[in-house]
Amino acid sequence: MSTIAASTPPEFLKVLAHDVRWQLLSALAYTDCRVQELVELVGRPMNLISYHLGVLRRHALVNERRSSADGRDVYYSLDLDRLQALFQESGARLHPLLGPAAPAAQAAAMPAVARVLFLCTHNSARSQMAEALLRQLGGPRVEVFSAGTRPGRVHPLAISTLAATGIDISGQRSKHLDEFRGQHFTYIITVCDRVREECPVFPGDPAQIHWSIPDPVEVQDSGEEQQQAFKETARQLSTRLRHFLPVLDRRGRRHAASIDLTIT
Repeated sequence: MSTIAASTPPEFLKVLAHDVRWQLLSALAYTDCRVQELVELVGRPMNLISYHLGVLRRHALVNERRSSADGRDVYYSLDLDRLQALFQESGARLHPLLGPAAPAAQAAAMPAVARVLFLCTHNSARSQMAEALLRQLGGPRVEVFSAGTRPGRVHPLAISTLAATGIDISGQRSKHLDEFRGQHFTYIITVCDRVREECPVFPGDPAQIHWSIPDPVEVQDSGEEQQQAFKETARQLSTRLRHFLPVLDRRGRRHAASIDLTIT
């Protein structure tokens, strides 16, 4: 019993035990937000939100990235991989069954088909890669599309980067979002800060999610540096999508799909 009496909660659980910090993580669980949006969602003063965001950043639980649309804005996002590992490690400290689940226990029943639309400016890299990755990862439980506000062409490095993973997008084309106006979607996911701030309204009030991901096309290098930028984009998208799949499984039907970010 002395060992039990001497045990203490993991440090990260102490960090999350504050109401405001937990509310911030709840708000960021599905979508990246700017600080003013977090102020409105949580309903607390700006200085208090900034303080608690600083605490979360110091513990590497929240990431920040300056907006590519308006450099004065900063988008905050969760490090979901780190949070998952910390929760599983903490659970395992209490009991082995509370640690990482076996693959069989994670299998989910086939949900209804969800329709997902990825948006960025040129529909040349990020949204094209996201479309292909989710189509492969989601299989028959998802219909996935991508478009842009000023479409160009699918970038050759987007094609070669995914080809190295066994995914062929050479047949995909850049599309204007006007092709999809009037259609119903379960989720609209913007992967570009510029498009997020001018995202059109779609019928049926689909859940809107934002992932603030740098544009690899903007890397001013035609060689190894830009190739690495595309690989990093693919890695970030794959990570986001792995954490998005359980959301699809849980909310496959459109009428249950909207994400409630109201903080209570």
